[in-house]
Amino acid sequence: MSARVLQGMRRSHNWVQLVKFCLVGGSGYVVNLIVFTIAFEAGNLHHLMAATLAFAVAVTNNFWWNRHWTFGAKEGSAGFQAARFLAVSVAAFLVAAAILELLVTGSGVHEIPAQAISVIAATPLSFIGNKMWSFAAGTRGP
Repeated sequence: MSARVLQGMRRSHNWVQLVKFCLVGGSGYVVNLIVFTIAFEAGNLHHLMAATLAFAVAVTNNFWWNRHWTFGAKEGSAGFQAARFLAVSVAAFLVAAAILELLVTGSGVHEIPAQAISVIAATPLSFIGNKMWSFAAGTRGP
């Protein structure tokens, strides 16, 4: 582990931010699973298409709450932060989509539980990317 990560783990405000991030993510998780289930079951979409639609719906809500509540980054450029947040979110989504596909096609896990597992598995990547890049202290944008 890098010295920066170890130092960060010793700061209580990082743990508070992690809890807030998980609460925001929990609401986005519920939105994601509802949209995924509707798109997959009622909309008859392929699981990866349903996952993409669910991601698109949940990411906007998550950006607003993380910017304003979790990281308190209101003073920076919202557009700049949104672009970074989207980049991190897309990277985490691609990891989650790969896990989803492996669980469904490789392990025979039903699509809805596989989606739930894949989103949870990608959460640490999302938190670290958003904390250290999207909403990092001093990130003001161009």
